Amino acid sequence: MNVSIIIFIVLVVVSLGLFTKNVRTIVRNIKLGKDLDRNDNKGRRFSLMARVALGQSKMVVKPTAGLLHIVVYAGFIIINIEVLEIILDGLTGKHRLFSPLGSLYTFLISSFEILALLVLTACVIFLIRRNVLRIKRFHSKEMTSWPKSDANLILITEVLLMSAFILMNAADTQLQNILCAHYTQVGEFPVSGMLVGMLVGMNESNLVLMERGLWWFHIIGIFAFLNYLPYSKHFHILLAFPNVFYSKLTPKGQLTNMDAVKKEVELMFDPNADPYAAPPEPVGEPERFGAKDVTDLTWKQLMDAYTCTECGRCTDVCPANITGKALSPRKILMDTRDRLVEVGKGIDKNGKDFNDNKSLLRNYITEEELLACTSCNACTEACPVNNDPLSIIVDLRRFLIMEESKAPTEWTGIFTNIENNGAPWQFAQADRLKWKDEV
Repeated sequence: MNVSIIIFIVLVVVSLGLFTKNVRTIVRNIKLGKDLDRNDNKGRRFSLMARVALGQSKMVVKPTAGLLHIVVYAGFIIINIEVLEIILDGLTGKHRLFSPLGSLYTFLISSFEILALLVLTACVIFLIRRNVLRIKRFHSKEMTSWPKSDANLILITEVLLMSAFILMNAADTQLQNILCAHYTQVGEFPVSGMLVGMLVGMNESNLVLMERGLWWFHIIGIFAFLNYLPYSKHFHILLAFPNVFYSKLTPKGQLTNMDAVKKEVELMFDPNADPYAAPPEPVGEPERFGAKDVTDLTWKQLMDAYTCTECGRCTDVCPANITGKALSPRKILMDTRDRLVEVGKGIDKNGKDFNDNKSLLRNYITEEELLACTSCNACTEACPVNNDPLSIIVDLRRFLIMEESKAPTEWTGIFTNIENNGAPWQFAQADRLKWKDEV
């Protein structure tokens, strides 16, 4: 076994080991959320996942960005089939292990090259949109240095990886042309073939150095990209599918009921209930009304936070944000993810009883942001991966109102009317139809 194979095996083992460790941490963090049953209607869920996550149906609402994203998405998935050959070549010391497939192999690599060129072009356009045209939704106040750098870093990495793939094939083709040993004759490819002319005249040793250097750069870049994903918003590449599968299937405007409150109300409306009997005492620790920190949210809400693509489509359509209010649905999800990462690190360092006396509410998300929300669901409708930032807002707002009694004066009046009159208006139920007598 030569040195390069040993180095490659170490690279594969370390990369996959680190990736597995980071993914397990993310799964653990998501499981810190409260239990939620989303295993119903599996047929409908698979259909939704196929349409939204695989078919990118919500991306093409914005045609330019949607089509470019489909190119990058399809290219990323399909081109990485070629990674299988690279890995097997690295483990065996062979070169183009699948070349015996003949014309099929040439067709596949040619297709990969065309896709690579399309991906490269799409990424350059995305970079121009972000940094030259400066599309507004990419430069909101929550898009600080890290989110901006994250997006640019991924795009630049994609450009470099696709360029390396094409240049590697060009050097490989020229080595075939000069009948260099070890370089299997597979013919020219459509994109790299146009670059071969620039390499004519290079001596064999420099061509081999170029081809091997690009080969190592390409595979190291892929493994680096893999291990960068868990730290990046681009982890949605993996989470988008389960996140859409476990989407809320009930109407978007239908809010969830809290069991403790629901039982009280049902008891009040039960004609057979003893009006003087006290409600049954809750078993175990009393349930918190709403949510104060990430551990009060459900695992699906925490998965939403990790799946957020930071595209800003939610904030772009939010009426509160459009009218200058403090609320940004994208920031709600980003803050939830940041707080969850902080809690996870605290647990890793100090154990499961970790308490830093901080919370998602106030330390990350302000009361002003929560009270600005109109509950219109525009954000959930716009999200390309079916995130539901409204559910987080509602749960945090429930805590404010039901645990801390903090609500605007106008809301307090509505609550009082509902309690006394069964409606938000200041009319007794007996007087509610008097208007028809005046017509």
